[in-house]
Amino acid sequence: MEKFIVEKSPPLKGKVKIGGSKNSALPILAASLLTQESCTIKDIPKLQDIDIMKKILEDLGATVIWDEKDNVIHVQSSNITKTEANTELINKIRASFLIMGPLLARYGYAKVALPGGCCIGARPVDLHLKGFHNLGAEVIQEHGYVIARANMLKGAKIYLDFPSVGATENIMMASVYAEGQTVIENCAIEPEIVDLANFLNSLGAQIKGAGTDTIKINGVKKLEGAEHTIIPDRIEAGTFMIAAAITNGDIILENVLVEHLKPIIAKLKETNVNVEELENALRVYKDENTVLKGVDIKTMPYPSFPTDMQAQFMSLLLCGEGSSMVTETVFENRFMHVSEFKRMGAEIKIDSRTAFIEGKSKLSGASVKATDLRAGAALVLAALNADGITEISDIHHIDRGYCSFDEKIRLLGGKITRMKSS
Repeated sequence: MEKFIVEKSPPLKGKVKIGGSKNSALPILAASLLTQESCTIKDIPKLQDIDIMKKILEDLGATVIWDEKDNVIHVQSSNITKTEANTELINKIRASFLIMGPLLARYGYAKVALPGGCCIGARPVDLHLKGFHNLGAEVIQEHGYVIARANMLKGAKIYLDFPSVGATENIMMASVYAEGQTVIENCAIEPEIVDLANFLNSLGAQIKGAGTDTIKINGVKKLEGAEHTIIPDRIEAGTFMIAAAITNGDIILENVLVEHLKPIIAKLKETNVNVEELENALRVYKDENTVLKGVDIKTMPYPSFPTDMQAQFMSLLLCGEGSSMVTETVFENRFMHVSEFKRMGAEIKIDSRTAFIEGKSKLSGASVKATDLRAGAALVLAALNADGITEISDIHHIDRGYCSFDEKIRLLGGKITRMKSS
């Protein structure tokens, strides 16, 4: 077990390169199970979650070669030996459940344990299973496992009660070999959905409408191999945007897609933080003499403000003038970082799914715990602006979603050290 020791830091300045999207890479790795041909996936972030997905694919019989130096993974799934996933590995990450659609599509059978991941609220798989059922699969849920089987999947019209990203991805992958046309309505429109569709289409799938609320998939008989480059991680980018703002810094973020960051940019500008669009880059800076204003945010599915940026933005609002209100509509248990912020002196009250924040909180260093991935990143951001020394434990959560997080912060001038926990 390791921990971060963070001290109040000077304004962070310099350039930081944003890595490939974790939330895009994981479903695309799962999708490589759909073809017997070789797939080369570029700009893969070096993360624990990626390593776990690699091990899941290898356990099923795939050959996976990870060139960590060049951030490239080569997958060859021609010799899959089983369609029952390793439960110990599945329990480690939420995205592990995304292997179910590809296995069901290609082999007509899949047995997968209910997945693990951060405890940020209920994330049921019922919409995934509804989709599989509508495609003609027999779906059984028992003893902590989901079993799906079908002699032949058939295209169907599927309406999602909620635009779930995971369900959209799993159903889309399950549909690529289904006979006829599948239409997914009220589906997620996140950039990661578009990236997965582009990857599948590069293999030979016929998918239209990704990025809208209706996706149409015409089933095909065979998929080929392909090369694909993962989109930049919009949540890592957003986190470093907050790092610039909270320290009165000046950071240029390289390898970003500005259109994916619009809700974060809009809210930062409301707080009086400067954001300049450059070619394939963003400059984020805050003048020390400019008053940081409190704002209200409400998390919603894309293209609204992302739930994965809620905790990080809250760390910034603690510094703002006046009161702010943060409403979380996606995950009901995503305020666990609030108690840790309070240890640092934050004034926050929670009423149901809304947090009321008093700005100009005088934060001071304390011993706190990363309760989940994004909460951990938020604590680091708050600690950069807190008087004294902050000790953050359980940083394995942070390592799940941020590559070399502490190293990148140090290169920008932040005072952060990784140490072994006693």
